[in-house]
Amino acid sequence: MTKLTANVPVIEPPAWALSQRALLDLLDGGWRLFSDRYTRPDGSLRYSGRLSTRDGADDFFEPFFNWPQLYLLGGADDLLPACARHWHGVAGQMTALGMFADEFEIGYDWFHQGESLLFSYFLTAADPAAWTERAARFADLYLDPAKGNYDPGHRIIKAPHNGSGGAREGVSDTPSYPWTEAEAAQYGHPLDWLDPDSGPPGEDPRLGTEMQRRLGRGDAVGNLSVAGLVGNAYLATGDEKYAAWLREYVGAWQRRAEENGGVVPDNVGPDGVVGSLLDGRWYGGHYGWTWPHGLYSLGQASAVGALSTALVTGDDHYLDLVRTLLDEVIARGVKLPFSQSDSANQGRWRAHLGPDVDTPTLLVPYRHSDKGWFDYNPVQTSVPLALWHHTGAPEDRARLDALRAATGYDWATVRPFRDKEEAGHEEPWYAYLCGDNPAYPERILAAAHAQARRRIALLRANAGRDLPEEAIHLWQNVNPVVTEALTQTMWGGPQVVYNGGLQQARVRYFDAERRRPGVPDQVAALVSAIEPEATVVTLVNLSATEDRTLIVQAGAFGEHEIRTAAADRAEEGWTGHDTEYIHHEPVLSRQEIEVGGPHLTVELPAGTSITLTLRLRLHAYRPSYRAPWERSS
Repeated sequence: MTKLTANVPVIEPPAWALSQRALLDLLDGGWRLFSDRYTRPDGSLRYSGRLSTRDGADDFFEPFFNWPQLYLLGGADDLLPACARHWHGVAGQMTALGMFADEFEIGYDWFHQGESLLFSYFLTAADPAAWTERAARFADLYLDPAKGNYDPGHRIIKAPHNGSGGAREGVSDTPSYPWTEAEAAQYGHPLDWLDPDSGPPGEDPRLGTEMQRRLGRGDAVGNLSVAGLVGNAYLATGDEKYAAWLREYVGAWQRRAEENGGVVPDNVGPDGVVGSLLDGRWYGGHYGWTWPHGLYSLGQASAVGALSTALVTGDDHYLDLVRTLLDEVIARGVKLPFSQSDSANQGRWRAHLGPDVDTPTLLVPYRHSDKGWFDYNPVQTSVPLALWHHTGAPEDRARLDALRAATGYDWATVRPFRDKEEAGHEEPWYAYLCGDNPAYPERILAAAHAQARRRIALLRANAGRDLPEEAIHLWQNVNPVVTEALTQTMWGGPQVVYNGGLQQARVRYFDAERRRPGVPDQVAALVSAIEPEATVVTLVNLSATEDRTLIVQAGAFGEHEIRTAAADRAEEGWTGHDTEYIHHEPVLSRQEIEVGGPHLTVELPAGTSITLTLRLRLHAYRPSYRAPWERSS
């Protein structure tokens, strides 16, 4: 493996490096506190109630979803076994509550399953030897038609609710859908095209029956998030059967989108025909265009499906599924203050926009029904940014630049909010990558400190509560592990697409001495550019007494090639003579070497730093969870 040795002295440690290491320490204390106050010795959550609907299993896994991600970044050694203990404890808890069989959800939608499975995807990446069998077994629930989920003839998953019990018909286990008055007021009612009976729609005795019949069978666009599960199995095993299934299943959805003018439909009947259960409508399916979240949920599902398939197969044409979807809704956008919109998701976007809620900006329709397009919100930037991050293509960057130009607010602004996706700061990060927001690393790390400290305070204040079923979201709301800032600054990657995506990164790191993922102790990392021709990474060894060695990997899964690496070299003599009162400014020269592989070893002697300019060839190798020393053996 090609090697570079740093020798530029760390005279005044960069503020971002000190903040990054302090954040890692803060999060280490946070997860330990959560584990102590909210979980039992077997790793399960302290909860004495029951679960009365099909919903809820995801809420038990989501508080831990990014803990193994923190380990991959460089979290404590004992975080990995703690994560495994919590996963097994919660899986056993869900089995006891009747939600799981064979360690997997019996049958529920993939808007929720995708969220909860991020925990196991990161665990598989962190410790593939321990989790590969499970990753393959879970994916085979969908590859093997005998498991009851997949119909290879029509290339559909046979119900919106599915899992270890096969296709699970219906959308609930009650005669009517469990829809509160508040939810109905926020989102409206599904199947709103049915001729109403007398009285309010929520009291229509047919609504529950018709929902079960029309929405509880056939494929739904949310099932595209299954691609993350299958992609995870491929990364762990390298078995081409997973790539073949993704080509088949995601390719079928792409053809349906092409036949619908570029907008992916949200439902396919058991006969394989779009709209056959909805009187020909391409919209109105479960977690689809009409109800309840529209583009918010199906945009992420489409991104998970397309990006996972492109990663595994090396064929980027699957990304057209997301490109055409984005372009079609953006073309229908209007410029209007968000405060005047008909948005059904006011809380999320008001936190995101802050005082800019009254500033005219681009709003696009998130939902569609018989009355046309409605529910206008800003574009969720995470989707087009994930697309550009994968391809580096000019057309995908141009889409981001056009979105930025069309918004009425400053993309460089960093607000210390949290959203459900543990993300939301893609816009100021993109401005930083464009060279327009130089203070971003310090600002986003400061915002992460604020988020973590707030959650730790809430965690302490709410510890010891015996939660009722309706309050179980508390766990994820007080999860003290905040990773978006670390993912962006250290890996040069966006936070994972929350509804079941696979991690993206320009670079990742491995501790060469301890042979584990993540940066070594007292090492900080900053990615300041992610263009293929100039991916810039700065590594700092803050220890003035201990040497460190790490391996830089190109891509989250070693899928990129480092063609060349250039770095500054310092001439000797910066300390000056011991009789002098000051140090000398280092005199730097430039060194460039050929690499020709996915890995580069970097030696960081005590108190040194190195800034690497890496010229990459994207997607040059088969992606894999294998560690660098396993690839070279």
